[in-house]
Amino acid sequence: MIIISGMLVEVCKKNVKNMRLYVKPPDGKVMVSAPLSMSYDTIDRFVRTKLDWIKHHVEKFKNHNGQSKQKYVSGESFYVWGVQYILQTRYGTKNSLALIGQKAVFTIRRGSTTEKREKYVRQWYRKLIKTEIEQVLPKWEKKTGLRVESWQVKYMTSRWGSCKINERKICLSLLLAKYSPQCLEYIILHELVHFIEKRHNERFKLLLEKYMPNWKEVKAELNRQLFDYME
Repeated sequence: MIIISGMLVEVCKKNVKNMRLYVKPPDGKVMVSAPLSMSYDTIDRFVRTKLDWIKHHVEKFKNHNGQSKQKYVSGESFYVWGVQYILQTRYGTKNSLALIGQKAVFTIRRGSTTEKREKYVRQWYRKLIKTEIEQVLPKWEKKTGLRVESWQVKYMTSRWGSCKINERKICLSLLLAKYSPQCLEYIILHELVHFIEKRHNERFKLLLEKYMPNWKEVKAELNRQLFDYME
């Protein structure tokens, strides 16, 4: 842990090449992951250059009653592929979730806890996004000429996707199922491009521009939801 301008910052050193700064839900916890060899002085200087960015996003979390605090009860908002539905819960013999008109009808067992409801919803999102990835990924593989050996979906709260370049494997956040389909397509493209350019440098950005001219707008949409910064 380090304290910068009265702010507690958790530092995690690991076997990575780049330093990454996170502001994590639900309470705006500030974290830094850094290479094992990096000095704390270097980390301190880096964080100080991002203080305005950190404070901005910490304040957003303080004022945000987001999905992380959802209790899955009637009247709450429920998002699927960028469309807002109103959650309507009712009791039944088994759990189910169906989109009917402008409502997300969530049938639950009596006595169901918030944790059990959340677990079911996550699995529901997982199935939804897997079906979409199976349709979308081949399109981007064909468009870029870059192919994956395998992919998986995970519940991730601090990043939308990741890749293992040597294994040609990508991992995607199931939370992407909440946002517009183009957000999923952007993250798929983002991870594919990493197969030929590891860093987020100018070449990387030009490749994104080549395949998705509006990538900056899509990225901005995602950044309004989940916050991290990578050096």
